[in-house]
Amino acid sequence: MLKRLLPILGITFIDILGFSMLIPMLPYFVTHFGASPLVVGFIFSVFSFCQLIAGPVWGNVSDRIGRKGVLIVSQIGATIGWGMLAFAPNIAWVFVARIVEGVSGGNIGITQAYVADVVEPRERARAFGYIGATFGAGMVFGPVGAGILFSHYGFVAPFLAASALQFVTLLATFALLPETRGKRDEAGKSVGFGEIAKTFRDPNVSRFLWQKLALSLGLYGWFGVIALYLKAQLHFTLVEADYYFSLFAISNVIINGVLVGRLSNRLGDRSMSSLGLGSLVFSFALVPFVHGVPALFGVLLLFSIGMALANTGITALISNAATNERQGTVLGVSSSLDSLSGMVSPPISTGLLGRLGAPFAGVTSLFFAAIALALGLTAARFEAASRPLSTTLER
Repeated sequence: MLKRLLPILGITFIDILGFSMLIPMLPYFVTHFGASPLVVGFIFSVFSFCQLIAGPVWGNVSDRIGRKGVLIVSQIGATIGWGMLAFAPNIAWVFVARIVEGVSGGNIGITQAYVADVVEPRERARAFGYIGATFGAGMVFGPVGAGILFSHYGFVAPFLAASALQFVTLLATFALLPETRGKRDEAGKSVGFGEIAKTFRDPNVSRFLWQKLALSLGLYGWFGVIALYLKAQLHFTLVEADYYFSLFAISNVIINGVLVGRLSNRLGDRSMSSLGLGSLVFSFALVPFVHGVPALFGVLLLFSIGMALANTGITALISNAATNERQGTVLGVSSSLDSLSGMVSPPISTGLLGRLGAPFAGVTSLFFAAIALALGLTAARFEAASRPLSTTLER
């Protein structure tokens, strides 16, 4: 299985290497224009709003014409968007750059659909774990590289480096990535939101999508505020925040690469995701009590375990509930829930931090993670009561 995934894993690694330069730096970049923490949240939101609209459509297009072409469009948009950030003279320019990348984006859902094309359903949790590990590996080096470039050359160099790396993924996709979708009989059907709405009318899929939405609202609330939290609570500099993100990424590589596949085989994807959600709830509940680096590392470990187990488990459940013909559409919709969450949650989290202080930065994430856990536990009880014992564990 790993051999079949190597091309997409390699491309994803380079993609995330550049992307991870941007995420911890963007709040510092925005606030250096004199913007408030709330504006930082809206910067994250505008990108997510564009992906909310574009992601499911691109996923649907990939079901009809293939994954490779859609990935290429996404990579072109990211190359341009990140290059624009390097020369942004004001906040308005930053918003435009994020819109360009967001409208052309959707590569996360397409990457997941590509993986679903090349592995069997029973292997998908492990395969998605490898994708998560690749994300983590890219994030190990990206923030460190960004910190080094920033310390020597300022904001311009990391953004240009990220744009250059994205251009490399574009070339690699052209040259190395085989197409997994042949000519489709459905080529004449329209691509639009009617097909996407169909996903939420499918009870086999929608019950997992609602849980995915609650999880994503919790995760993106934390992603949007974490850099500001580190600055306000522990007085981290940008370089120190980059090192924190790299340590977080290392833990993600280990957990996704080693732990996820084994727990999926032993517990099933439903139970694995519930275990991860419990770890997330615990980590967010501890946020107000972090006053030093050791406590921060404890929260980081709990968050890393929780995100890996919950996100991978629920994604595998969604993929296995979808038909092969609709993997791109369904996983595009799933990815759009991340975009919706990235639009809604960061302004709430950053607004709470700005108004009430750093100890309240995790309240939004705690609330939504608890909802996701409750949905998962309720569904697990229903599934156990309505199926024979031998089939209660969902794959």
